[in-house]
Amino acid sequence: QVQLVESGGGPVQTGGSLRLSCVASGLTDNIGAMGWFRQAPGKEREFVAAIDWSSGFVYTADYLKDRFAISSDNLRDRATLRMDSLTPDDSAVYYCKSGTNMAALRSNNAGSWGQGTQVTVSS
Repeated sequence: QVQLVESGGGPVQTGGSLRLSCVASGLTDNIGAMGWFRQAPGKEREFVAAIDWSSGFVYTADYLKDRFAISSDNLRDRATLRMDSLTPDDSAVYYCKSGTNMAALRSNNAGSWGQGTQVTVSS
């Protein structure tokens, strides 16, 4: 089992920045990919960004690439999401997820989820 704990969310004004952190514990040797998803009220959960340690690739949703960046220290037990130029449309609960690989990360039936951290952007 992998446990994930997110931190760094909170209120921020339009145009501001936040840095979300995700730290994993437990069977971290099984982690091959780690990423972030978000879910706004009344909307489906959507992919934000991920790191695939097996390939070294970083993936970010196209419409967020100019403002969001995911990074890691290569220890495979943490990932940071930096978010800049935030708008009210970015308000959501942000979830960290880990998987044995990118396919597991993207799957609805695999991987481990954190409990989420709320980001609220005011206008």
